[in-house]
Amino acid sequence: MTTKTTTIITLVLIGLAVLAGAMLWHQLPNQMASHWNANDEVDGYMSKFWGVSLMPLITLGMLMLFLVLPNIDPLKANITQFRESFNLFIVLIVAFMLYVHGLTLAWSLGYQDFKMSTAMLPFLGVLFIAVGWMLKKAKRNFFIGIRTPWTLSSDTVWDKTHQLGSVLFMASGALSIVGGFFGGMTAFWLMFVPLIGSSLFLIVYSYVLYRGETKA
Repeated sequence: MTTKTTTIITLVLIGLAVLAGAMLWHQLPNQMASHWNANDEVDGYMSKFWGVSLMPLITLGMLMLFLVLPNIDPLKANITQFRESFNLFIVLIVAFMLYVHGLTLAWSLGYQDFKMSTAMLPFLGVLFIAVGWMLKKAKRNFFIGIRTPWTLSSDTVWDKTHQLGSVLFMASGALSIVGGFFGGMTAFWLMFVPLIGSSLFLIVYSYVLYRGETKA
């Protein structure tokens, strides 16, 4: 997927989200649900204006950041080697953000016969799997991937860390999808424990690889 195609698709998605909010404006309550706890209970609200506009604005800001950062990276030539995978990730994360926005709108309209975690986690799991796929192809750069002092200092450490990271993130994604069938705290633990554990392990792993390389 080219960067131009990625930009068009994501801007269309954001535009549709804005249009949906405008069309539903008079049907939405003045206070909209904005946050759910681990037990799928609403524990936060915001005004209708921000409920309709905040997520599209955040998503647009993320999109601009994703499009700009590869162009200012000193190692941008490396990013071009996995740009198609990164572009797919951009489309998926924009789609995920707007999917959550759609769930929020539906909930505020009174369609509340679903658990937010059950609805979100399968999509989030697919997103983690896409991240894992991208990590497998990622080359050393300063903005995208598992960036520790040790991966940034060595192509070998970068490649080995990202090969393992790819497997761990895909596994975390699969567990998130499974968690979507349970909801509540079970889903919470199936998502966060593997993800946080994998991230911490990869930091240590990259350091161990670097020490082994510098001692050789």
